[in-house]
Amino acid sequence: MQMADLGGLRLHYRIDGPEDGAPLVFANSLGTDFRLWDKIVPQLPDGLRILRFDKRGHGLSDCPPGPYSMGALVTDTERLMDQLGFRDALFVGLSIGGMIAQGLAAKRPDLIRAMVLSNTGAKIATREIWGDRIAAVHQGGIEAIADATMSRWFSDGFRQTDEFPAWRHMLTRTPQEGYVGCSEAIAGTDFITPTSGLRLPTLGIAGSEDGSTPPDLVRETVDLIPGSRFHLIRGAGHLPCVEKPEDYARALNEFIEAQGHV
Repeated sequence: MQMADLGGLRLHYRIDGPEDGAPLVFANSLGTDFRLWDKIVPQLPDGLRILRFDKRGHGLSDCPPGPYSMGALVTDTERLMDQLGFRDALFVGLSIGGMIAQGLAAKRPDLIRAMVLSNTGAKIATREIWGDRIAAVHQGGIEAIADATMSRWFSDGFRQTDEFPAWRHMLTRTPQEGYVGCSEAIAGTDFITPTSGLRLPTLGIAGSEDGSTPPDLVRETVDLIPGSRFHLIRGAGHLPCVEKPEDYARALNEFIEAQGHV
């Protein structure tokens, strides 16, 4: 178990692959920890040095008092990559992780050479929607929003599987302060202008059944970046890397190969 001390904040992380491997960084979604990528990592090409981490308020990382800002989440990631020697990386971000990717690419282009914006947007929902969700959590805990969240995260079919309850547990066991803090960060973020100024290879991935970041939102976001690509995974919700890992890994590996990143 590895913890990085970023000066007042400790983040839980894991590195897989050779020390001299091509750097690849994963950033996961709201209400999940870095196990989100467990089905993907074994399917990636050899020769990658893979960094996964729990953002603040999630998993085994510290949970400081909120509210959080997107700038703070971007800075956390920047400091972690600097400390661990991850530069010129291919960065894969899902949902809030994709927002972190956009902010980091604009702030520190030396850290990211190419990125995958998965099930995300330059702006996700409205302040009012997030305000209602935060109020519900304050009143009834994460359990109060769990069923509605699961309907956005996963297709009807996946919610009937034996694996599904574990993902619901992952959400409900997220620290409430961390969930609310990151929700406030999303609510206050509009990256349309900075993302439209980015010039780096970008792949957008969407799930056809995604109720949180519908395919049109993902497509509109990556279309802000000239030369970007878009890939739709059918039959998957907000977490296609969980529901359709083979399809997800195939799209990611094709992008990695196209960048000559191995």
